[in-house]
Amino acid sequence: MRRSRGISPPYNKNTASSTVLRLPIPAQVHIPMKMHSGKPAIPVVKVGEDVKLGQLIGEMGGYVSSPIHASVSGCVQSINDRDPVTGQKAVSITIASDGLNTLCPNIKRPNVRTLQEFYDAVRDSGAVGLGGAGYPAAPKLAIKNLEELDYMLINGAECEPYVTSDTNTMVADAKHVYVGVKLLMEFMMPKKVCICIEDNKTKAIQIMQETFAYDSNVEVCVLPTLYPQGERKVLVQNITGRIVPEGARLADVGVNVTNVTTVAVFARYIATGLPLIKKVVTVDGPAVKSPSNVLAPIGTPIRELFDICGGFVDEMPKIVLMGGPMMGYAQPSLDVPVVKTTNCLIACTDSSSLRKKVTACIKCGRCLSVCPMRLMPPGIETSYRTKNYEALKRLRVNMCVECGCCAYVCPAQRHLVQVIRLAKERLWLEGK
Repeated sequence: MRRSRGISPPYNKNTASSTVLRLPIPAQVHIPMKMHSGKPAIPVVKVGEDVKLGQLIGEMGGYVSSPIHASVSGCVQSINDRDPVTGQKAVSITIASDGLNTLCPNIKRPNVRTLQEFYDAVRDSGAVGLGGAGYPAAPKLAIKNLEELDYMLINGAECEPYVTSDTNTMVADAKHVYVGVKLLMEFMMPKKVCICIEDNKTKAIQIMQETFAYDSNVEVCVLPTLYPQGERKVLVQNITGRIVPEGARLADVGVNVTNVTTVAVFARYIATGLPLIKKVVTVDGPAVKSPSNVLAPIGTPIRELFDICGGFVDEMPKIVLMGGPMMGYAQPSLDVPVVKTTNCLIACTDSSSLRKKVTACIKCGRCLSVCPMRLMPPGIETSYRTKNYEALKRLRVNMCVECGCCAYVCPAQRHLVQVIRLAKERLWLEGK
């Protein structure tokens, strides 16, 4: 097996043992219809309509899509065709809460007796890849040749610094992780299930080992702490020794990877009928007074999560990231809502977010030595800037997982990840 590559940044898992704070019912939620890969959901409610907690407000827009449910009870205030924060063209529904959180009377446990009913339940739960990828869970699990499924990897690696929301799932919601894994074993019948956890999460490892102590087909695989250990292709290689070829799907090598919180979400839906309407979000960073994990309704403005954590050390943070520091995105406003894929919010102070000057590449080769996919980031950067698209193909730019390891170790502070993203897009446009 090839030796893993990656980096070991300061992990700062400050909230790993923190008690989850429950956010009060927000006065208003802003729920985008596009919180997943694929087609956006289509609104099925009207302005002025009263909705209940858990009610369907957006139906799937296609096979690769996900339903959206009301995270509070109240009145539909508006249905926008542009994001009110960024101005981008994106449909969203704003609900004014009545403060009651009255449960929708249609909420009921689904009947799950066949494989198709299992897929239907996963779909109806609203579950997507909750590690950040956002791919709808149902089509991801719908593998054509189940008899060729050798490994089901339950991804609890959570390798990015600061983020501990998946760790919280394994520690505080082991019951639903267990139920979800047993459902996968019953209906998809993989030859082996692996719960994948990095070795810096000792409590989660202990609880998962105790939870699955009597299941011989389930193994808790303890991995060395190394970013990006949790990236799906890297995880497949490190657990199974199999390499996912360029353009291939994980199922092509007999593997499926599903996030541990995603498993708990559809298990809870099958047990209770309550779909995905809340998320545990890690709130941390140098600018946060009291870092913690916060349970928040989807659609809640992120400022309310910072408020319940004591606010900021300074008046206003320099940068707020949604997601981890390696792959997260800077946010334009504190009015941005929590979405299904929000697992972490990081607020940075002026001193912690200062940008260094970009200088010329010195050909040191550090980026090559840490790239988990064994690519050549400097060559990709040069080929993009010279518009050499054939070279981009030869350099396998589409194999890049955009983990940011190359940019992290670059002494010249080159914006390698951003350039690689642009190169992928340009290559796709050229192909069209």
